[in-house]
Amino acid sequence: MPGLRRRRILPSVIPAPDDILRRIPLFASLPEGELRAFAPLMREKRFARGSLILMQGDPGDALYVIAAGQVKVILIGEDGREVILSVLGPGAFFGEMSLLDDEPRSAHVVAMDDAILLQLRRDDFRARLKASPEVAVAVLRELSRRLRRADSTIGSLALRDVNGRIAHLLLDLAAEEGGDRITRRLTHATIAQMVGASRETVSRTLRVLVNAGVLRISRREIVLLDQAPLRQAAQRS
Repeated sequence: MPGLRRRRILPSVIPAPDDILRRIPLFASLPEGELRAFAPLMREKRFARGSLILMQGDPGDALYVIAAGQVKVILIGEDGREVILSVLGPGAFFGEMSLLDDEPRSAHVVAMDDAILLQLRRDDFRARLKASPEVAVAVLRELSRRLRRADSTIGSLALRDVNGRIAHLLLDLAAEEGGDRITRRLTHATIAQMVGASRETVSRTLRVLVNAGVLRISRREIVLLDQAPLRQAAQRS
């Protein structure tokens, strides 16, 4: 029926936890024996679309790995305005800071689809950490990578115009997926919340890029056909 959105159907069977962990930067560099030691510690959790998975300010005691579905990490301002920090799909993870400190959650996380997550509790992680210094090195490497990305995002919002922010976001998301495709489902409204612009401005900018042959957009993905104009826009202040 017109006006209804098709609900994404979750797989009845997801890959084994160790197969999922192999695809995650935080765990991928670990020796096979260490990776297999983590697999039994992962607990499956399921969330319906729209569910609040984590609430900003709540105690943090676990990391979550996305096995299926999609989530958004958000902040909500005093005026109720929602700012999307990131959109994460299968293989991504969040809540990693809670593994190391005892600070409260720094953002909300909401399920954009029905989602299957694997939870790793802090106590289990710390027990493995004592047994393997290699795990500590992997965590520090990943936290450093995320800090660099956060610095890049802050710089983009502060120094670039709207076109530059959109270009930077598209390049960043495609790079995360290893090439020229963005398979995460991003509405124009979602992109607008990620770059601090209006939905109308984002729609107009994307339409120009599609007409110029820079992008191809379908319901399944965004394909970066020509990255050079995007890089030029992202470099301009």
